[in-house]
Amino acid sequence: MKPLTLGVVGIDHRHIYGQLQGMLDLGCTCKGWWTEGDPQPVEGFVKRFPDVPRVADREALLDDPEIDMILIADIPARRADRAIEAMRAGKDVMTDKPGCTTLDQLDALRACVAETGRIWSIDFSERFEVPAVTKAAELVAAGEIGTVVQTVGLGPHRLNRPTRPDWFFDEAAYGGILTDIASHQVDQFLFFTGSTDAEIVTASVGNFANPDDPGLQDFGEIMLRSDTGQGYIRVDWYTPDALPNWGDGRLTILGTEGYIELRKYVDVAGRDGTDHLFLVNKTRCEYIDASGAPLPYFENLIRDVNDRTETAMGQAHCFKVMELALNAQAQAARLGHLA
Repeated sequence: MKPLTLGVVGIDHRHIYGQLQGMLDLGCTCKGWWTEGDPQPVEGFVKRFPDVPRVADREALLDDPEIDMILIADIPARRADRAIEAMRAGKDVMTDKPGCTTLDQLDALRACVAETGRIWSIDFSERFEVPAVTKAAELVAAGEIGTVVQTVGLGPHRLNRPTRPDWFFDEAAYGGILTDIASHQVDQFLFFTGSTDAEIVTASVGNFANPDDPGLQDFGEIMLRSDTGQGYIRVDWYTPDALPNWGDGRLTILGTEGYIELRKYVDVAGRDGTDHLFLVNKTRCEYIDASGAPLPYFENLIRDVNDRTETAMGQAHCFKVMELALNAQAQAARLGHLA
């Protein structure tokens, strides 16, 4: 496996830490980073990656023939344009979620991928950076719960108001809670049910706890149905202060012969650590510590860049996740104190 040479464009979200670290851990190198202004994640980025230089102009990264891939964690509404300019410069792209914030942007991204043949990949960190999801996928593939019928994905997050920039409270900038956070759970629904498409049965977004911020959607839900499975998604910004981390993210995978529950980041009033997996089927009712499972996304993506394959995530899947999240956002009933 030939390691890649990377550049970073936009570090407005701390997800860039995981994006870059996952690649560096596999021997990749980063020639530089650029971002507009000095957003809050800059300080943490510099501490984590002190040897990666900042460049004054992102064109220096796009024009560098040694750079294979651009990593993007810009303000969500700008990510599509940043990705398109990178692909037209001959670079493959790994972007933070959401990869885009409008259907017009998604159409432009589809056209650019078709035109350039470049890879546009979204690092859905709630799957690709969670060992428990890897373990769950292994168990499902081994037939431990039969045929998957439904997924229930819960994505609570902590508001952390003092650290949030102005764009966080601007729906046009972040795309809405279903476009943003729920894209994670849409990805997991399609993956575990083996679906290539789905319909949005119902969706809603609301602002119930932050009336002074009418641009913030602090609650969202989606019900999905495909020809192979059903899905329910709930996302919110209500994580209570007493929880020891940012959110009690959970995934339940229901099969015809059993079920799996993932408590990804915390087991409330239970075991220490992360990546808690519970398996129940005809012969097993047990807890599995899944923290040691591998994270194959980054290695597979490196191979995809080198071999022009789609092993990390199919390009059609990546597009479909954003299409469904955007459609759910557009169709959602608007509740509470929203503008």
